[in-house]
Amino acid sequence: MQLTETDSIPTLIDAVHEERQEKPRPHLGASMLGHKCDRWLWLSFRWAVVEKFPGRMLRLFRRGHNEEQQIINDLRSIGFDVRTPSSGQSRVEFGCHVSGSIDARIEKGVPGAEKTPHIAEFKTHSLKSFNDLRSKGVKDAKPMHWAQMQAYMLGTGLEWALYVAVCKDDDRIHTERIALDKSAAQKLVDKGRRIALSDRMPEPLSVDPTWYECKYCPGHDQCFGSKTTKQVNCRTCAHSSALSDDTWHCARWDDLIPVEAQHAGCESHVLHPDLVPWPIQTDQNANEWQAVYLIGGKKMANGAPEDGVYSSKELLANAEACADEELQKLRAEWPGARVTG
Repeated sequence: MQLTETDSIPTLIDAVHEERQEKPRPHLGASMLGHKCDRWLWLSFRWAVVEKFPGRMLRLFRRGHNEEQQIINDLRSIGFDVRTPSSGQSRVEFGCHVSGSIDARIEKGVPGAEKTPHIAEFKTHSLKSFNDLRSKGVKDAKPMHWAQMQAYMLGTGLEWALYVAVCKDDDRIHTERIALDKSAAQKLVDKGRRIALSDRMPEPLSVDPTWYECKYCPGHDQCFGSKTTKQVNCRTCAHSSALSDDTWHCARWDDLIPVEAQHAGCESHVLHPDLVPWPIQTDQNANEWQAVYLIGGKKMANGAPEDGVYSSKELLANAEACADEELQKLRAEWPGARVTG
């Protein structure tokens, strides 16, 4: 097939979506509480591993989001009283940085329980995923979706949820009522709070890099490869801590950190010791706001570069170069010089 000038259109569209990609969410979402790996939840909440999706996937996410309104329209057409997020009932807060947003709330109309309020959860599925859902049910086929609804029911005080799934291949619809399991829901929320407030990285789901649930995880390199974060922000800094009132505190400046400021970090950033593979060392020459790592057999201080040590960005750009004695001499001669690669 001969390519034409118009064949560049999909590439251009995808590029726009990639440029508009949202920053990582500030909270630990209820949609993630059912994830099996505590470490992945911690890494994503700490913005230590930030997924970057290709434009096609971002358009696919948009399609799923757009489908929600069509489902709501269909439910209303058969007499359901569906309250959408615009009614101000969407946000569910659990404290300790754990929260989420429900798709909708059904006040009445569900057959067999017409007067019973339900949490509504809407999802789109591929053909394979949809058939698996039909065969096994939500809890077994999509445990994270089940966990998400459990958290929402607990947070809103409702005892039932309605799961509505649409197959993207043939437009079949699957619906399922889900009952609140209060004990399971509370355990999920408690897990999220524990992980969000932890200053140390939890153990991984598996120590086997070929394990199927680890092999394609976005955090695979962090666990089994370089073991080094690529992100410099307040949440990957050893000075910051998540507090139980949903805020972040910086020990270096003894102040709370606004969310927008967290994305950029500051020049005093020190890499969290759990997010790099280098052994941490003691050094009498380092001040309390620096960390000293053993890199290439040499002690390397990490902190504010104006203090004559290496910044986190420099160490992540090329740690081996930073350990080179000749480069260290050049950098000392040119105080404003920085290692960039």
